[in-house]
Amino acid sequence: MRTLLQIVVPVEPGNKAIKDEALGKLLEQTFAAIKPEATYFLSVHGRRCCMAFFDLKSPADIPSIAEPLFMGLNAEVEFIPVMNSEELKQGLSRLK
Repeated sequence: MRTLLQIVVPVEPGNKAIKDEALGKLLEQTFAAIKPEATYFLSVHGRRCCMAFFDLKSPADIPSIAEPLFMGLNAEVEFIPVMNSEELKQGLSRLK
């Protein structure tokens, strides 16, 4: 299922992770595992945020993706199912 992985990193843990180069390494490891179709970086409520869109093969994959981010960055991690416009059209056609 196409999924949005949203990673929000608090300022202080993020600063430390940048200084010790853990932030880049952890994101690289995460992206190597999930192979996102797109990634975006922004700020959310004054905190560093990454949004990655990828195919979540199984809900059983969630712990192996999320736990390193929780433990390494003290991050808030969310998995949100998403659809593209064609999938939305298909879903809306089922309402008839």
